[in-house]
Amino acid sequence: MKLTIHRGSNQIGGTCIRVSTKTTSILLDAGLPLSEHSQPLTKTDVTADALLISHSHQDHCGLLEILPSSMPVYIGGVARSLLDTTRLFLGKPNLANAFRQFKAWQPFAIGDMLVTPYLMDHSATDAYGFLVEVDGKRLFYTGDFRGHGRKSVLFDNLLTRPPTDVDLLLMEGTMLQRGNNDFPDEDAVETAISDVLKIQRNISFLISSSQNIDRIVSAYRACKTNGKILVIDLYSAWVLEQLRQVSQNTPTIDWAFIRVVFDKRKADILFATANRSLFGDFIGRAISNRIKGEELRKRPDKYLMLLKVSSVGLISRFANTDAPATVIYSQWEGYLLPQPVETKQTQSMRSIKTGDHAGVRYLYAHTSGHAPVKDLQLLVKAVKPRHLIPIHTEFPDQYEHLFGNCLMLQDGAEYKL
Repeated sequence: MKLTIHRGSNQIGGTCIRVSTKTTSILLDAGLPLSEHSQPLTKTDVTADALLISHSHQDHCGLLEILPSSMPVYIGGVARSLLDTTRLFLGKPNLANAFRQFKAWQPFAIGDMLVTPYLMDHSATDAYGFLVEVDGKRLFYTGDFRGHGRKSVLFDNLLTRPPTDVDLLLMEGTMLQRGNNDFPDEDAVETAISDVLKIQRNISFLISSSQNIDRIVSAYRACKTNGKILVIDLYSAWVLEQLRQVSQNTPTIDWAFIRVVFDKRKADILFATANRSLFGDFIGRAISNRIKGEELRKRPDKYLMLLKVSSVGLISRFANTDAPATVIYSQWEGYLLPQPVETKQTQSMRSIKTGDHAGVRYLYAHTSGHAPVKDLQLLVKAVKPRHLIPIHTEFPDQYEHLFGNCLMLQDGAEYKL
């Protein structure tokens, strides 16, 4: 078995790892880098017998469009649906890759390799780690994971029944220099949102990713506790619809305490350009549960609205110095730092954070999608790898001190096992 990290040994995002034998070569993820200074990958780097996608975040799968269409791409069923959902609402055609679906903990063969997907707790739903076995050698790639989400039982089970006799553990280290602040888990985030809703006299906005399902569940539960309504856009509603494949416990637009807001003209265009049969009865259900602007303006204190940073312009319509609107920022605050290319939306969000936006107050309530150091240490202790390799981290030099048994690989270097 040979291992090459094409990208990711000393950066977060853009992950692409090659595992190969004399007859078979696979890639573990093929992501877009988060940094503009990241080294680009060549066509050779991203050509293999197959690609395994750990989850649907762009820093792990964003290179799908440039891959040969005949190259098999293994991915979870919901993760594939989420990729299609994003492209649908961007007006792009579905990806033309040769997708193949796997199921958690069910091994499958690629050439002379045996791959077992491990379902992981992460802020992206349907996220996996992969155990790769060749001729008695075993490599375990964690992908992105945590142990403090609403699927924390997956991490607990991993610690109880970890892969054994692991020669190489490739483990993410996103949180090595980040604290988990005052929100150690999703329950803490839910409590913070609930506390806001309990006393609000104006509308509240939740700035979060529509694909962070745990966060939407936290918001929904907080609304239900306080008799408020969670308002989501059509895209978020369709994202939740995809989760019905695997769970009947995820909120959908049919549930009490949830409504949908959308521009009917734009929605008609979407439904007309897409294959209408794709949506089934969703269109009628969305219309039945649609909320109009006048309802929001009449009793804004009844609502918590999910927003993206790109839609922060809406917030100013509800600004009120006597009864301020509340913006609950529920993403990594690093996204609000000055960027090489600034947008009006990000600048506006920063002004809300600093209190320069009259009639609007800011609250931070977020827990990471990645494991803190203590949980990383628990995983290393459980797996007991012969060697630990840093991946998806800006601080690989800290691995030896924190975890031991560390093997340092640079991007592009080949390691023979």
